[in-house]
Formats: sequence, C-alpha cells, structure tokens
Amino acid sequence: MAAGDLHARLDREPGTISVYVGPLGAPPTWTRHAEATHYAASTMKLAVLAALHRAAEAGHLDPDAPVEVVNRFTSARPDAPPYSCRRAYDNDEAVWDRLEGRASLRWLAERMIVRSSNLATNLVIEHVGLPAVAEVWRLAGARHSVTGRGIEDFAARDAQITNLVTAADLAALLGAVATGANRPGPIASPAGCAAMLDVLCAQQIRQDVAEGLPPGIRLAHKNGWVRGVRHGAAVVYPDDAAPYLLVVCTTVDDDQTNAQADVDANQLVADISREVWQARHDLTALTPAGSPATPPPSPR
Repeated sequence: MAAGDLHARLDREPGTISVYVGPLGAPPTWTRHAEATHYAASTMKLAVLAALHRAAEAGHLDPDAPVEVVNRFTSARPDAPPYSCRRAYDNDEAVWDRLEGRASLRWLAERMIVRSSNLATNLVIEHVGLPAVAEVWRLAGARHSVTGRGIEDFAARDAQITNLVTAADLAALLGAVATGANRPGPIASPAGCAAMLDVLCAQQIRQDVAEGLPPGIRLAHKNGWVRGVRHGAAVVYPDDAAPYLLVVCTTVDDDQTNAQADVDANQLVADISREVWQARHDLTALTPAGSPATPPPSPR
C-alpha cells in the first residue's frame, strides 16, 4: 500500500483515527488528529508504570517488597463502595493464581504491561495513587490525557470520571521514557527509564503495531483495546534506521461497534505500522503532498 493509498483509506474509515509518527527525540513528521481524545483502554498502564518507578525512586515504596494480592479497590468516586475486577475480563491468569497470596509491585507492574493484567494494574494504582499517575502525565507534557480511575471502577465511570489519551500525549510519554529527556521534568532516572523500556520490549501481546513489522524487530510497545477502541503505542528500533515513535488511536461510534469492527481496527493499525516501517528511512514521505504535518503540541 502506497502512502497516498493509506491516506485515502483513513479518510474512508469510520470513527476517529489519530496517528503520530516521528523520529525519537525529534518533532513529528506525520500527525493526523493527534490531539483528539480517546478512551484510553489499557494504554493508561504506561503512566501507571512510570508512576511506580517514580515512587520507588523517591523512596515512597519498595517495588520488590511483597504486597497482598487482593481483588478489592478504592473507587475514584468518593461516595462509592470498593469495587473489584472480573477474572474473565483479564488477560493474565498468572496474577489471578496469586489471589489472596503475595507478589512484588515490580512483578505486578511487569504483568500489567506484558500481559496487560487489569488486576495487576489496579493493585499498582492502589499503592502509588492516582495523583502520582497524574503527575507523570504532567511531567511528560501531556495536554489532554488523564487517568481518573482504575479499571472496572464502574461507579466512577457512571460519575463521568474516566481515562483519556491522545496520540500526541502517548507519544510524549513514550518519548520521555525512551530518551530520558526533560519535559517539565524527568519521568524517571536513566536507570528507571531503561528498566521501563525493558518491560515494554518484553510485551507478549504482539498485535496491531507489532503485526505490521518484520519478525524480530525490537519495539517498546503497549496496546489497548475494548469494544470499539484499538490503540497501539510504540517505539520501533530498526537495525538500519533511526528509532521512531508510532502511536495510532482508533475509536468507532457505538452504532458501528461489533466484533468485525474490532478485527478491522486491529488490521488498520497493523497496516499503518507496515506503511511507516516501509518509510522508515524517510518518514516525511508519509506526509500528503501539499499538506504539511501537523505541528507538535505547544508546551503547557
């Protein structure tokens, strides 16, 4: 598929499709609705991972100390009772097998990324706190993204407390981790950023962005999906070109949501990833003729 064909295809696709492409540590070369907000799905786990590393480096917790693995969490809605997760809605039996036992926060954070465990995510949030996650977004220079609640906190959801991301904000957070660059402030120490990248590179759910790449290509990746939503956020490390950021967020309207739409969205993200890979030596080739790339967001 040529770049022009890709642009024409995106114009025909239903819903909102946001894309951010650019070399690591440089302005983007191609953006499309990169500031549009989407329900975050599991991409919010990137900010939770960073919050844990920051808390550990500040001495607020020991990531290697064992904690109780429970399925009872504090709702972000102040007047709501505790909530819990559904095992059938999770992707990681390993965490559920430790229910009522103990595990380290470091191990839970790894399972939160490599298997996208919801139970592990809520356990980490319970220990680091949502304000710490909000601070990560601020330090990354995010403009619109927010992590307002844990996963399956339906009382908070009903009170309009939600989790949102944009392609530009996810790229800013990933870029800050991958380069260790200061935005308003460092996300973590160089060692902490390197540890986070190692976890992201160990991703086991190799769908969407990963499916558009040749086998064996190193990438630091987190995806997220619920019915009608499919996101992929990655740093790709080619052997023969500079590393680049690719974030794709897709959301379709409720009346267009079905199982086939979810399959199609996954394939769309893979196709965009494949096109970007083919243009890795000159990412500016992705920009439509006569239509310069959207400029990067201004710092807050």
